[in-house]
Amino acid sequence: MMTESVFPQLEALLPHVQKPIQYVGGELNSTVKEWESCDVRWALMYPDAYEVGLPNQGVMILYEVLNEREGVLAERTYSVWPDLEELMREHKVPQFTVDSHRPVSAFDVFGLSFSTELGYTNMLTALDLAGIPLEARNRTVDHPIVLAGGHAAFNPEPIAEFIDCAVIGDGEQAVLDMTEIIRTWKAEGRPGGREEVLLRLAKTGNVYVPGFYDVEYLPDGRIGRVVPNRSGVPWRVSKHTVMDLDEWPYPKQPLVPLAETVHERMSVEIFRGCTRGCRFCQAGMITRPVRERSITGIGEMVERGLKATGFEEVGLLSLSSADHTEIADIAKGLADRYTDDKVGLSLPSTRVDAFNVDLANELTRNGRRSGLTFAPEGGSERMRKVINKMVSEEDLIRTVSTAYGNGWRQVKLYFMCGLPTETDEDVLQIGDMAVNVIAKGREVSGQNDIRCTVSIGGFVPKPHTPFQWAPQLSAEETDARLGKLRDKIRGDKKYGRSIGFRYHDGKPGIVEGLLSRGDRRIGDVIRAVYESGGRFDGWREHFSYDRWMEAAEKTLPAYGVDVAWYTTRERTYEEVLPWDHLDSGLDKDWLWEDWQDALDETEVEDCRWTPCFDCGVCPQMQTEIQIGPTGKKLLPLSVVK
Repeated sequence: MMTESVFPQLEALLPHVQKPIQYVGGELNSTVKEWESCDVRWALMYPDAYEVGLPNQGVMILYEVLNEREGVLAERTYSVWPDLEELMREHKVPQFTVDSHRPVSAFDVFGLSFSTELGYTNMLTALDLAGIPLEARNRTVDHPIVLAGGHAAFNPEPIAEFIDCAVIGDGEQAVLDMTEIIRTWKAEGRPGGREEVLLRLAKTGNVYVPGFYDVEYLPDGRIGRVVPNRSGVPWRVSKHTVMDLDEWPYPKQPLVPLAETVHERMSVEIFRGCTRGCRFCQAGMITRPVRERSITGIGEMVERGLKATGFEEVGLLSLSSADHTEIADIAKGLADRYTDDKVGLSLPSTRVDAFNVDLANELTRNGRRSGLTFAPEGGSERMRKVINKMVSEEDLIRTVSTAYGNGWRQVKLYFMCGLPTETDEDVLQIGDMAVNVIAKGREVSGQNDIRCTVSIGGFVPKPHTPFQWAPQLSAEETDARLGKLRDKIRGDKKYGRSIGFRYHDGKPGIVEGLLSRGDRRIGDVIRAVYESGGRFDGWREHFSYDRWMEAAEKTLPAYGVDVAWYTTRERTYEEVLPWDHLDSGLDKDWLWEDWQDALDETEVEDCRWTPCFDCGVCPQMQTEIQIGPTGKKLLPLSVVK
């Protein structure tokens, strides 16, 4: 097997492609280890373009965790643009890593992190370019183990025939445990071949190997049951949960991109998990429990990361960053520490009920005062009860009033269309809310240059959430509903010009819905889309709804199902869902009860501050909520030189 660098062949192709710098490697803080000095070798991929993949925290963390281990190396690979793909096929250059430009096929593990299901065709492109058989059953002992991770891996069934295994949950300890199993198997001379090492991984109970499970179907197309076909393989596979984030202060040496990327900043994850209980939010459900990084741990990571990168902005990341119990002290401490260095701080979108102007002022003290972003998600009070987004319109108006009164001029609001039980009227109330925001902004600021941007995405029901049983709104209905809202906003002569309106049509959401709640039969659709040229489906300019629908019409009738069966159909409690044998820790009865609460418009509190609601995660995963306050301050408060 070829293990030497393919850069000499690649270099001749680079003058003929867009953005050739994304393929050359050598970024600040990248790692290249001696091939022969390592006995377990990982190729890590975020299946998207370099500009999206390089800043990905998940891949960056695993890259560093693995490379810290003696005898282990990890390198990175990203999806190549169609122009380079065509040349690579023509000149027989295989999928390569950007670190040493070695062929991906030479590695022991090819690990892919999927934050969205729309990366599946890019995975097939990479496998094919690497010379790795697309179907796991056709691979030999000399091919890499193809591993899926990331949020989409919580239902890997649509790609079950293409992957060897999947890991759900936190990856830090998981990749180290897998490395030791692979290392032992290799040291023993690879006994039993590929099947033996996969069996050893599966028997841990924390690695899912689809090939070791058979799916039985009922005559009406539903799943009858999923059963192991090897002894010693568990009936359910559990997620990994890393506790005490201070013990995992990664990335310590963040990568600095050579080319422009989607995030030009150094990011620190300040806590993991969320118990706000938003019923649409898969990320919040599958990452429970909440685990906060300490204020001092955050300070050390920021200091080390800034020294290692030279970035001028720090992103404080989590699912709801303003909910950290010490966020005020964190923001003030960092702003004080770096006041002379003009290091800016940023949070992702802020919950309306977690915002205060003191926090916002600290975040913007050393940086630029750009717009504020909030996510009410539902347009009406009723819809926010359905989705358990406990924010009233009064809360929102009070918050934006404070912001506009303190000098902000731009507010962005995120909503979803197509939520369960939603009506046209619920969506039209988004327009009323935007008008009220503009009116209040003009009133408190005395200015007319107030802006409010409304951004709307289509709702996609996700596995392991209370809405996993919900019907999805069709693309046609979504577009019609959004069209009515657009007309309402544009027709407002007094406020319409001050309201920006951005929305996605309903078509990408239907494809995402097909993939997110699909089963193994969807693999035929994915392969057909790939073979007909599907690439970069997360990019609007590359996405083709017609290509997906044609592939589905060609492959699904043989199984007696169609796209609507997977998307717009409501499920019952009794139905076996494709991911039921993958344990996120959430009790299925609790999820069902929460779904019924949604239909009754009943809200549920955050269990961080109230008694336990028995979602199942803490006892089942032997974990617990870890929150402050620690009582410590971010020292030193003087400027760090």
